[in-house]
Amino acid sequence: MKARLSLALSAAAFVAGMVSAIAAERATLRAEIRVDHDIVTLGDLVEGVDGQAAAAPLFRAPRLGDTGTIQVHRIVEAAQNLGIADIDTRGRAQVVVARAARRIGAAESEAALRQALEARHGLDARSTTIVFDGGAPIILAAPDGDAPLSVQDLLFDPRTRRISATLVVPGGVQPATKRVTGNVVETVEVAVANRSFQRGDVLQASDISFERRTRDGLPSDVLTEVGAIAGQVVKRSLAVGTVMRAGDVHRPEIVTRGDVVTVIYESRGLSLSLRGRAVEGGALGDTVTVQNIQSKRTLQGQVVAPGRISVNLVPTGRVAAVAATTARP
Repeated sequence: MKARLSLALSAAAFVAGMVSAIAAERATLRAEIRVDHDIVTLGDLVEGVDGQAAAAPLFRAPRLGDTGTIQVHRIVEAAQNLGIADIDTRGRAQVVVARAARRIGAAESEAALRQALEARHGLDARSTTIVFDGGAPIILAAPDGDAPLSVQDLLFDPRTRRISATLVVPGGVQPATKRVTGNVVETVEVAVANRSFQRGDVLQASDISFERRTRDGLPSDVLTEVGAIAGQVVKRSLAVGTVMRAGDVHRPEIVTRGDVVTVIYESRGLSLSLRGRAVEGGALGDTVTVQNIQSKRTLQGQVVAPGRISVNLVPTGRVAAVAATTARP
């Protein structure tokens, strides 16, 4: 009895192993696939099929970037016609098929157009942007190509700033193309406040950032260089995100109204200094009015340093005539 039981168990194990091997070699239907070509083959749909049967074309793939489905009974029927009679469908009713595609976004399209405008019409690619009619274009191309996007049939009207062109992506059976139209808009890099400011705040380079904005509608005195801002004093309250204008800032005053200052008289061969009082404040290089403390006379001079104002004396009348005479040989 023990010998018979052992033999029976061995036979059962052998049969189970044979079944497992057959099951492992059995063609199995895939639940979903992703293809990068126009035709779906049996090998795409069924795992475990090889040779000519695997390469057999069965169905047309969806359009680039699209997804579709194929009914399982159609796949089984096509496989039987190719001599594949036993496919494990895993109880599925359909197979999902996705078509791979290279996606060309609006940024890449705009960059190609701006470069073409610069090369063919002399527009600065860095200071232009394109507003497309009907929204940003999306181009779906064959995924097997990596050729750059090209621009063909470019038309540009400098008066109206209108543009039209054909965007072409080589690759696949035929290139992907898209006709686009829009407006060319000039932009400028402007200074924008990174934080809010109160009157009298001194600006640092880190307080501002630069953003590209459409030139139309911007103030004529908009600030575009960090050198024109850093160290300046804010004239009025400014909110975060404000586009900075020259009228919003001024250089810090190094002479304040009412300050007692040193007035330096300078002329050819003559230099003297005296005490004066500033009638108005000024930054470095400004021309301000100052009053002689002793004579009460007012005169104008240039702020050359904190508390120092320079006045240039120009010889006039008889002194000038004498100078001219002595200058002759």
